[in-house]
This record gives sequence, structure tokens and C-alpha cells, in this order.
Amino acid sequence: MTFLYLFYEFFKIGLFAVGGGPATIPFLFDLAASDYGWFSQKQLVDMIAVSESTPGPIGVNMATYAGYNAGYGEMGILGGILGGITATAGLVIPSIIVIVIIAGFLKAFSENKYVKNTFYGIRPIVTSIVLFSVYGIISQTVYQDGKFVIPIIAIAVVLFALMFIKKLKKLHPAFWLLLGAVAGIILKL
Repeated sequence: MTFLYLFYEFFKIGLFAVGGGPATIPFLFDLAASDYGWFSQKQLVDMIAVSESTPGPIGVNMATYAGYNAGYGEMGILGGILGGITATAGLVIPSIIVIVIIAGFLKAFSENKYVKNTFYGIRPIVTSIVLFSVYGIISQTVYQDGKFVIPIIAIAVVLFALMFIKKLKKLHPAFWLLLGAVAGIILKL
């Protein structure tokens, strides 16, 4: 029964998280605050970091990570490979269903002004969801225990500034991920 709850919760996220992986973050923050106890908001921030730095869509990576790491909650023991598969399937299946349904209609209605206006109207909503996600991440990392974490802010500013130096712009994105990971490890020591 517990895996059914895991599937159901991620199915809801997949159904309503229009805009891709970053749009799933507010739903995951709500899930972290739920009574299930599968993961905390602090663990969610780590999930986001791992999901961003691994290949693949961030939403799918986060669902897999969350399902795999779902711990002991009121709903019982979850997690492991089956938990990762269950959460990922729950997140992905609504998209597959919607794409199959829409694909048939969209070709016929792609030039319809109402369809175009609807997609145009969704953009600000998705933008606000992503901005809410950024706020949630910042509130969990930069502002902790009622005070700003100056070393994190300083490292973020330095890394951001380094990206604009002409010679460093040519470096592979993996370099920046590695540099950020090293900075995070140093801060945790």
C-alpha cells in the first residue's frame, strides 16, 4: 500500500507540474512538509543539487532520488530501487498520457488562436512556479537558522563572477559543477 501512495503522490506532481523539472520543486517542498516523512526540506535541497548535476531531466532525477531515498515515515518503510522506479513511473506516466492525447489534437489545432493564446498565457504561470522554486532553494541554503550563511553567498558570488571572465567562459560546464561540488564539500567540513 505504501508504494501505491508513493506512486499516487508523484502522479499528482507529474500531472500538475507544467513546465518541466523546475516546476516540480514546489510540489516536492509540499511533499517534504507532508505527514509521510519520506524526506525533509533539507534533504530536498540535496536532491535538487544531485539531480541538477546528473545527466537526464531534473524532474525525473528528483523523483528517482526521492523514491529511492524515501525513508521511514508514517506510511511505513519505502525506498530502494523499487521506490525509485515507483516514484519515477508516477511522475512520468501523466506526461505520456497527456502527450498522446494532445498530439492527436494539436496538429489539427496548432494554428488556432485560442490554443496559441492558452500556451502564451501558461508562460507567466510557469515562470512564477520556477521563481517560487528558487526562493525555496535559497531559503534552505543561503538563509539558515534565522541568519545568512555568508560563506555560501561569497562562494556563489565568486563562482558567478568567474563565469564572466573571457578565458574561463570556454571551460566545460562540468568544470563549474566540479568546482561547485568542491566548494560545497569544503563548506561542510
